[in-house]
Amino acid sequence: MKVDPKDVSTIVILSKNKQGTRTIQVRTRHLVRLKYYAMGLVGVLAILIGSIVFLNNKSQQQEQEKQQLLTQILNLKGQIPIALQKETEKNSAQTYIQAIETKLKSINDYLRKRGLKGFSTKSVGGDANDAGVKLSDKEVYIAYNDYLTHLVNTVGFTPMGYPRISSMTSSFGFRSDPFNSAHAEFHPGIDFKGNRGDVAKCTANGRVVSAGWNGGYGNCVRVAHANGFETLYGHLSRITVKVGQQLSVGDKVGEVGSTGRSTGTHLHYEVRKDGKPLNPVKFLTLNN
Repeated sequence: MKVDPKDVSTIVILSKNKQGTRTIQVRTRHLVRLKYYAMGLVGVLAILIGSIVFLNNKSQQQEQEKQQLLTQILNLKGQIPIALQKETEKNSAQTYIQAIETKLKSINDYLRKRGLKGFSTKSVGGDANDAGVKLSDKEVYIAYNDYLTHLVNTVGFTPMGYPRISSMTSSFGFRSDPFNSAHAEFHPGIDFKGNRGDVAKCTANGRVVSAGWNGGYGNCVRVAHANGFETLYGHLSRITVKVGQQLSVGDKVGEVGSTGRSTGTHLHYEVRKDGKPLNPVKFLTLNN
């Protein structure tokens, strides 16, 4: 398409030393509109600058309002009556104590289901009817916390409860020899009444260190626990665990029988500490 020379303008560019020139041909209508282009560009820049200034002022205003609100909140907190604060703290302490008592009750219920007599909490924090000085809520809370710590350690590391829930037929200590009434013998455990095939259960977490024939004990299982404790289950008709096996409270170790030196079907149960036999009756309830 041929351009009319009238529609073209020539721009001459001179160098500073006037030794060379350059020419640029531009449509005349663009030169006429150049001022409008410049005005549009200036308008856009003005809008951008105005927006930045507005947003910055808005941000500063919001920050000032935030600081004012924080100051008001702090002032309101300072105006809360001291008595109300103490009442709130007291209610919180009582809530904690009630929560602990609820957990202790739940633990007691679990223990009773396992054949244990449970434990008493009457002495925790002092007796309410005691004529002595009444403990504060904080002191009662600390007493409960110490008691729970003792309780957890006791439950976790001590053989407790019954290997089977039934009546005892023979106690710990010296007794008449059942095979020769003219002589006395030391009985290092207690015997539980049972029928052949009744389940014998482990009374604490531990590891099986012996499972097999053990002289007068007949088929016997020994389980090692923490803190030097060990339990023994004798005269079993059948052993259901192996040496090295890890056991948890309530796991089956075998079945009641009359193997070894026995006069009838029963479960012989021992608790030992560092190899020394202890009276298992003391471990049938948590309070002992």
